[in-house]
Amino acid sequence: MKHTIPAFRRTLLAGAALLLSAQSIAQTADTATAPASASPEQTVVVLGSRSAAKTALDTAAPVGLINMKDMQNAGPLELGKLLQTLDPSFNFSSTFISDGTDIIRPATLRSLGPDQLLVLINGKRRHQQALVNVQQTVGRGSAGTDINAIPLSAIHHIEVLRDGAAAQYGSDAIAGVINIVLKSNINETQLSGQLGTTSEGDGDNYSGSINRGWALGTDGGYINVSAEARKRKETNRAGLDTARTNPPRVTQRIGDSDAKDLYLWLNAALPTGNGGELYAFGGASKRKGDSSGFFRAADDARTVPEVYPNGYLPNIRTTVKDASLAVGFRKDLPYDWKADISVNHGRSELAFNEKQTINVSYWYEPRPGGGIYAESPLEADTGKLKFDQTTFNLDFKGPLNLGGANLFFATGFEWREDNYQIVAGDPVSYQYGRTNNPAIDIRDRTGGIAASGTQGFPGYTPSTEVDSGRHNIALYGDLEYRPTEQLLLAGAVRYEKYSDFGNTTTGKITARWDPSKQVGVRGSYSSGFRAPGVQQAFYSSVSTNLNADGVLTETLTARQNSAVTRALGIAPLKEETSRNASVGIVLRPVQNFSFTADVYQIKIKDRIVFSSNISEAINGPVVGAILNPLKVGQAQFFTNAVDTTTRGLDIVTDYKMPLPGATLVLSAQLGFNKTEVKGRHSTSSILSGEELFDASQVTLIEHGQPRRHHVLSADYTRGQWNANARANYYGEVKGQGFTPGFIQTWDAKWIADLTLRYNFTKKMSVAFGVNNVFDTYPTEWDKTGAAPFPQLGFTRCWETCPFGINGRSMYVRADYAF
Repeated sequence: MKHTIPAFRRTLLAGAALLLSAQSIAQTADTATAPASASPEQTVVVLGSRSAAKTALDTAAPVGLINMKDMQNAGPLELGKLLQTLDPSFNFSSTFISDGTDIIRPATLRSLGPDQLLVLINGKRRHQQALVNVQQTVGRGSAGTDINAIPLSAIHHIEVLRDGAAAQYGSDAIAGVINIVLKSNINETQLSGQLGTTSEGDGDNYSGSINRGWALGTDGGYINVSAEARKRKETNRAGLDTARTNPPRVTQRIGDSDAKDLYLWLNAALPTGNGGELYAFGGASKRKGDSSGFFRAADDARTVPEVYPNGYLPNIRTTVKDASLAVGFRKDLPYDWKADISVNHGRSELAFNEKQTINVSYWYEPRPGGGIYAESPLEADTGKLKFDQTTFNLDFKGPLNLGGANLFFATGFEWREDNYQIVAGDPVSYQYGRTNNPAIDIRDRTGGIAASGTQGFPGYTPSTEVDSGRHNIALYGDLEYRPTEQLLLAGAVRYEKYSDFGNTTTGKITARWDPSKQVGVRGSYSSGFRAPGVQQAFYSSVSTNLNADGVLTETLTARQNSAVTRALGIAPLKEETSRNASVGIVLRPVQNFSFTADVYQIKIKDRIVFSSNISEAINGPVVGAILNPLKVGQAQFFTNAVDTTTRGLDIVTDYKMPLPGATLVLSAQLGFNKTEVKGRHSTSSILSGEELFDASQVTLIEHGQPRRHHVLSADYTRGQWNANARANYYGEVKGQGFTPGFIQTWDAKWIADLTLRYNFTKKMSVAFGVNNVFDTYPTEWDKTGAAPFPQLGFTRCWETCPFGINGRSMYVRADYAF
């Protein structure tokens, strides 16, 4: 706390200084009282309302807007990191040594879970990822949206609705909604390339993209295509391993993994006459990741000295394939009504491949006739996760006149099918010996029972294979009414019925009052829900994790209604429910200056979480009697075990300052939020709520994401030059997932970024940027309280890393259009 309070004061002082300077200059520059008109750079937003598009300041709920210039002036090449840099309500935690989460990192809004954020593309629901985050990371137990499957080159702008919207858009919209709007420009080719590296000389990255639009017909039709390729080399900030090697050496890979990404996306529309239009959009991506697991020391029972005399680091390679296509038809109807019918299909696949590994039980398995086999493959495919979703929508909207009152009404029907599949890996990746017969006595080099499967990431087994799903239908109604020009009232109600757990009805009311052109007051109250994901319902696996003593242990993830969960008394999953409330103010006292502040509260009941590790050592012999026959040391599962409350405040201010021959745009976005676990409960007679979700998991959910995230920026343009300075403040985070009883705190930090751009022409520019100018790193691990991890080479953060551990990076970017 000694570092947090001064940092908090500096944040308030910086924000206040920006506000005061902007306001004083505005008063001297222009004393007009009318609000600023929409400039050519501004883009209206459609998120949060189904009526006519509005500017972000005119909405009844807070909506953030990120345009192409914002994206061009930020350094990150991946969408998740870019959103985190530009929007303080968004978090994209850096992860490492977390299996598939190294390549598909968790994206969250308002510090809630990845699966409590709904993502739309062109207003249509985006499918979720196949990966379930089962490691000790932010978003543990969730399967959110793979935000990095969408290339920056295809995006025109991004809208971020910071409000509960399940009644409007359906399940998952508890924290809010992100709508990504694709490019539709024609008769222009846009080329972009970027090269970068870190100040440590690693993490080299390369990116190239091309975007081209063509006209279809003569009535406004278009097809816009984007192709993009990226390559990122690994970074490694691991320290010396003084506990497992002599002499000490670096044994771990701690940082960004190697990654290679390819994208191809399109957005198209074709008018058909009489107010009709066919449209299609979507894309495909393929990304390859190369990361590692935990080091196996030379004297570890999981090491075979004849193969790895100095120990070894299992190499986990992942391939992520993502594809989606939406096709639809929209038409103008009589009396200013509109109809929209669409089908949207998306698919996510994650394949695992293990290298530099070994199946110890294969090596030491007794050979018929005497001796051991003394052989094992050192590489294996360890299985695949697949998720696909198909959504059908039929929507109508238009004006109504009831008793002289002019209303705007929208209604629609949705049918959605989700399917989840687990494909088993190669037999060597999971088997105990070549016959997988537990009756065979196979002893490792230390005399203990030999470990089965490949080391690092054991393969999915035939017993964990699944190919199952569910479907649901939804009906919604959405109404807006203006009793006066200054007052807007809106309401929404949604009914959904699921094939596996029942039905639910949610509602929302919204109001906005503008007593003058300079002042607006807005508020909303809604009920929400999130259906358990099919990933959570059907996922199961066996993996090797560290237990509380830092020892590698076989861990079973049991699916709902399995023999393990039934024996432990864990009920099948049901939906989460929520209550969202917010109230805010919008001020536009002078031209080109705006200020908004919104306070909110989100209460979630029966939140689906991934349980703590359940084991005989922690939970007693009754648990041991259930787990021991399965030859696993600990078990985990999904369960509705937690109630949480999140409270927060978002402040956004902007001022566009006209200067002689130049323009200066100042912006401050201050985000405050606090999540608390208000209750832990259990359906089990064996395990209490506190055992199901222990203190380390409470710390992760309450402190794993920054409670304060602020973004201050200044953008200066003069002639052909543009300079952009941005500072992100990340509040402190805490974790004890690997150090039970000791809470490690990583202090709050400021991260500053600079970009300098020169525009040779309106269509050609070169930029040089520095991210993390002052080479800021997270706090080091406490070498005593966090032992043995600092001694294993873990120098900085791990389970929660808001801004990563790479330090300073530099890049050069060129953009050209013709």
